[in-house]
Amino acid sequence: MTSASELRSGKTHRDENFPVASWIIHPRHRELILAFYNFVRTADDIADHAMLDAPTKLSYLDLLEAELLGRGETQAEAVALRKALAARGMPPRHALDLLTAFRMDVTKLRYEDWDEVIHYCRYSAMPVGRFMLDVHGESTSTWPASDALCAGLQINNHLQDCGKDYRNLNRVYLPRDALDAVGAKVDELGLLKSSPALLKCLQDLAVRTDVLLGQGRPLAAEVKDFRLGLEVSVIQSFADRIVAMLKVRDPLSERVHLKPAEFLFATIGAIGSEVARRTFGRGPVSKPAPRA
Repeated sequence: MTSASELRSGKTHRDENFPVASWIIHPRHRELILAFYNFVRTADDIADHAMLDAPTKLSYLDLLEAELLGRGETQAEAVALRKALAARGMPPRHALDLLTAFRMDVTKLRYEDWDEVIHYCRYSAMPVGRFMLDVHGESTSTWPASDALCAGLQINNHLQDCGKDYRNLNRVYLPRDALDAVGAKVDELGLLKSSPALLKCLQDLAVRTDVLLGQGRPLAAEVKDFRLGLEVSVIQSFADRIVAMLKVRDPLSERVHLKPAEFLFATIGAIGSEVARRTFGRGPVSKPAPRA
């Protein structure tokens, strides 16, 4: 069996829509965060691999899980994360949740409604935020806001990549009932430009995602760790800018990603705002996240 490492897409933590183990985070946390990222990226790339059939993908995911739990030493990313977690006395629960999502990616190609998408996010996105909070010793009371922010980030990504996901993987995260409500068809995702009906569906979902991101906005004020608070503010800023584009642009034919200069300005603005907020007050508490 080929090592899972050899199936990586080449994407790294520097290619994501949000910072991963950036300079903002304290150096003592970066090794663990990068071990977590590399494990997750490897599993994600397997689930998305264009040349592997479903049974093979599931076998690799099972192997990664087994070695994460201590049954084997052949998969570098699993062994590295297992050791990094053990050094901090942390369980692998969040990585195991993500493996559940990647198995869903292999076996579930359509979603009926918004609740099904949020259920997917419970395993594909929310564990990432919860992991970061656990790494920093934050209270589980911060989870609802984190869950909302992470789900919003995930759905932003679904909307950005809806055409590519359909063409390359026949995978559609747009809820079937949302498409039906405006008379859009799944196969329109293969076009170079959205039809008016599909564009309305996409932009309606972006509006709904914006509400979700709003429920996550109090997170930066809730976390106690100063550096993590800055990181959360930066991530929130990126997400807000992306969803603003998605509400008015067509992801099949227009740019809906931030340029490097936009990343820089968003980072500087978010850090400045969060430093000022922490200087003058704690800010609001979170609202419950939907169906976590």
